[in-house]
Order: sequence, then C-alpha cells, then structure tokens
Amino acid sequence: QGQLVESGGGLVQPGESLRLDCAVSGISIRPWTMAWYRQQPGKQRELVADIKTSGSAYYRDYAKGRFTISRDNSKNTVWLEMNSLKPDDTAIYYCNIPNSIRTWGPGTQVTVSS
Repeated sequence: QGQLVESGGGLVQPGESLRLDCAVSGISIRPWTMAWYRQQPGKQRELVADIKTSGSAYYRDYAKGRFTISRDNSKNTVWLEMNSLKPDDTAIYYCNIPNSIRTWGPGTQVTVSS
C-alpha cells in the first residue's frame, strides 16, 4: 500500500522559504508520477505540483516561479522547495501518487504570517 510522510513545514514570514520533504516507504516511487497537494482552511485539497518519471514538472499558476518540485528515486523521496512564500500559501501540504492515490499521510503545516 505504501506510506507517505511529509515534513519540513513551519511558521515563516512572508518572503521566506521552506523545503518540504515526502518520505515514501513500502512502495517504490520510481514508476510513478508524484505530486504535492495542499489544503487551505475551509477549502478542498488541491494539486500544487507534480513531477513525472521523466523529471518534467507541472505547477499550478500560483506556484510557477516560486515552487520547485524534485525527486530522488534512489532515496524514495520527493521535495517541494517553496520560495517567496505568501500568506495565501498557508495550508497543510501533502504528497501522494496522483494516478494511484494512497492513504493520505499526516501532512505538514505551512503557516506564512508576519
């Protein structure tokens, strides 16, 4: 089934950066497109970015130019580097396999506030 555990969130000020980690166990991420999602208060969970097995990436418009998704198949890990954070980026961030959704991990809280 696989287990996904997110980490790296925290409280930061606007303009600062964070790197989120997604450690995957029980399955290999190698054959899968991997994705980061987020859920803002009162809203549904949404896709933020994904990365194909080829390494090509897709970003929501608000993430373009600020966020970078990356992966290391040998470490079974996916990252989301977030720069120039804004208060509207405040959310719980999750990772998963968009074409084969697994049990959601606990997520990692990102709070952007001055």
